Amino acid sequence: MIIGKVVGTVVASRKEEELVGMKFLAVAPLDLATGETTSGGVIAVDAVGAGVGEVVLYASGSSARQTKLTNNRPVDATIMAIVDTYEVGGEVLYQKE
Repeated sequence: MIIGKVVGTVVASRKEEELVGMKFLAVAPLDLATGETTSGGVIAVDAVGAGVGEVVLYASGSSARQTKLTNNRPVDATIMAIVDTYEVGGEVLYQKE
């Protein structure tokens, strides 16, 4: 799993039938040591009801197709958890409000 921050939404009015009804979010990876967003990112299917500004855990590759929502669907990244607290070395880098 990768920790990231939801930085935006993606709307696609025309898509593969197996993706109809799925919400797409833009996710930037976080630096584990600092909690800051890094360059790069993915467009991920949201399996848990995440929103912009939230810190999430996501999987990519074949692991992204292992949730009930994404099973056997053409996705390469899936948000599978919303983070409540993110701590490194005893220092809280993120606390959900």
